[in-house]
Amino acid sequence: MVDLIIIGAGPAGITAAIYAARKKMEVIVISEDVGGQAAVSGDIENYTGYQFITGPELAAKFEEHMRKFDIISKENEKAVSLKKTGDIVKVSTSKGAYEARAVIIASGKRSKELNVPGENEFKNKGLTYCATCDAPLFLSKEVAIIGGGNSALDAALQLMRIARHVYIININPELGGDAIMRHKVLESSIVDVFNNARTTAVLGDKMVNAIRIKQDEAERVLPVEGVFVEIGLKPNSEFTEGIEKNDFNEIKVNNRNETNISGIFAAGDVTDVPEKQIVIAAGEGSKAALSAFGYLLRR
Repeated sequence: MVDLIIIGAGPAGITAAIYAARKKMEVIVISEDVGGQAAVSGDIENYTGYQFITGPELAAKFEEHMRKFDIISKENEKAVSLKKTGDIVKVSTSKGAYEARAVIIASGKRSKELNVPGENEFKNKGLTYCATCDAPLFLSKEVAIIGGGNSALDAALQLMRIARHVYIININPELGGDAIMRHKVLESSIVDVFNNARTTAVLGDKMVNAIRIKQDEAERVLPVEGVFVEIGLKPNSEFTEGIEKNDFNEIKVNNRNETNISGIFAAGDVTDVPEKQIVIAAGEGSKAALSAFGYLLRR
């Protein structure tokens, strides 16, 4: 039995853990990995205090900060259920079960899949969901990025330094995302953008060698050796039965990060808070920890 369980160790979860530890709360952090989406981001130019830092570097600094406190860390564990009985919340994971007087859900989001023929067959065989992780494997190769928002633009900026040519397959009429990122991508001579286009199949033999796309009812095949799926994220909220969510399965919270169940709080990308940004997730994590501390203090 501890004071607080935090599910997730991304910017929201780590910040919540630091704030909770500073309040001398007994904390367990349960996570599949450390760093969350920050760890797989490319160049970051909008996190206060750092004019420029890479995602992995920022995630490492988050982790280093958290390790300075007496926090129990349960890594490589996936939360599978959460249930409150009386004043106690029980969290079951892929490896065990833990109990606390309060819980903060900061489980973040994960990449959406294309759900087209060939996707499952060629996962990790030329098809990937993480440019930061895998871009260096595609040196001087032709690659395709599926998507048109910030995730796709971030992947393009990384691959422009590595790949021979980059195709962007965007389902919308024009690219979205931040204007400064969009401008850098569009001015590159090695990037071709296909707007109003969707991917219909991933092709290959033992490895990816092409994708089939459909643009304005016309189909064509693009020869590529790498496919980066960057079509957005979905919340890791499946285990939160009984907690109110919106139509996107994001957990609903008020301005104190409270869910519809007392003693259970949520923060970061898994919630319905608008704008999924690292700095916002970190701020929400601190709020959630302070709210949890206040809840326990009153009880």
